[in-house]
Amino acid sequence: MSPRHRVWTVIWTVFAMLTAGGGASADAAASFLPNAADAKIVSVSKTGEAAAGVTVMTVAVAIKETGPNSTVKKFGETYAFSPNFIAVHRDEPTQIEFWNLQPDDEHDFALLGSDLKVMMYERLKPLSKSSWIFTFHREGLFDFKCLTHQPEMAGQILVLPPEGK
Repeated sequence: MSPRHRVWTVIWTVFAMLTAGGGASADAAASFLPNAADAKIVSVSKTGEAAAGVTVMTVAVAIKETGPNSTVKKFGETYAFSPNFIAVHRDEPTQIEFWNLQPDDEHDFALLGSDLKVMMYERLKPLSKSSWIFTFHREGLFDFKCLTHQPEMAGQILVLPPEGK
């Protein structure tokens, strides 16, 4: 499967999850943390003690209000996560705080497993901060994306062995 096809598969999967549910509002279905099976890979909570932390901001690369106009015309509005690469240690609780700096653009955060399944999904409302404590229980590389602004708004989390091992 090509990378482009995988991205669209993820987008359609999240769309199906958000629109399913027999009349539940999109806001009610929009956020979810890892289920029991995925929590064996990464556990996520809103509170707790963190041993490390990082802030990830949304960055407007090319938007209709400030341009460059030729870029916006050809590619549309373009955003990025900064930083778009995070390294953490296995079994070390790490607080990751997301700042959506745009006053009129909503973003989202989708954490993907190695099979490209969305393990966690959260909307990032305009001019807001959202924070979680992540504890990865497996080493490896995990992708995260804003499904609203693909393919450019994406990043990776590298899970290293525990410190000192």
